[in-house]
Amino acid sequence: MQIQPVVSRSDLKEFIELPYRHYRTDPLWVPPLKSEQKDQYDVRQNPMLEHCEYALFLVKDGGEVIGRVSAFIDRLALKHWQQPIGLFGSYECVQDAGASHLLLETAQDWLKKHGLKVMRGPWSFASQEWGLVQDGFSPAPVILAPYNPPWYNDQFLSFGLQKAKDLLVYYIDAREGYEIDDRYLTLTELVKKRYHIHTRPVDMKNIERDVVTIVELANQSLSNNWGFYPVTENEGRAMARDLKQIVNPKAIVIAEDENNRPIGFGMSLPDINILLKSMHGSLLPFGWLKMLIGLPKLKQYRMWALGVIPEYQGRAIDTLLYQATYEALYSKDIRLEINYVLEDDDRMNNALSKLGAKPLRRYRVYQKDI
Repeated sequence: MQIQPVVSRSDLKEFIELPYRHYRTDPLWVPPLKSEQKDQYDVRQNPMLEHCEYALFLVKDGGEVIGRVSAFIDRLALKHWQQPIGLFGSYECVQDAGASHLLLETAQDWLKKHGLKVMRGPWSFASQEWGLVQDGFSPAPVILAPYNPPWYNDQFLSFGLQKAKDLLVYYIDAREGYEIDDRYLTLTELVKKRYHIHTRPVDMKNIERDVVTIVELANQSLSNNWGFYPVTENEGRAMARDLKQIVNPKAIVIAEDENNRPIGFGMSLPDINILLKSMHGSLLPFGWLKMLIGLPKLKQYRMWALGVIPEYQGRAIDTLLYQATYEALYSKDIRLEINYVLEDDDRMNNALSKLGAKPLRRYRVYQKDI
């Protein structure tokens, strides 16, 4: 076995195509669009790379690619965390301890050579794709959620990586009889009147403006959350361009005060993984048609993010946003997956439990001193 850095287009093609071979017999894996995977590693398409230095590596056995990994430094994260933490991700590997060790050691050495003292991951070049599935491998992952075989956790542990944080996932499903409790409807009406709050859906005619507003709200409201660091305006604008193709405007809710000042948001995304499942990583020849026809029919969503600016926290605005999302999307067959929730965020975990959301899965982020 040997390590090979990704330096050419053909290397990058091998890097991107490995998961499609690796998971070809796994019924739970959802093949992402290859074009979007390629864009993740192109600074012209992914503004996150504007503040990152990174390296990609393959491990080969007899000329066959059997694993891959990325190692990277995010300068915004370093500045926000004020800790010398380097990141690794894009991890895929066959069930071979030697190959796994070689990949992780290579990522570790690259980070160490660049002056980092801790390696943390898996971490993605796409926003909020963190961690390994540690518990709850089924059902299939929703949009922008990672997936991996169970043995990756064993490979990380055997290399000396340890748990840094667990991220929890909940769900509600109207097909299982879920309905929001009437007392929360009463509570949210009181919140609206007491604080003069109203909610509105995203304005599709001005989606870029609204998404930039949401980015600003997220940077204020989530700043102290573990793992968070600021999102740039360029990233927000790129997100708006991507979301415009798939978003249901009713699923993105902005809360405003009596002066129409934004104070919070809830963003839920239609689970296009349901449609991607049969496209084999390509919109051609008929994937685009499946997407066009299937998008309006989707009844499964992922609540991707929710935040309230500090001065309004502790006033049940988050419950108001949840209720507004629920009412906007409700149908007899709606399903909403809520992730990620930090394991030690007692306020959010307790609120979701009281709202009747059920635990679904657990992701784990690992780290190691280097």
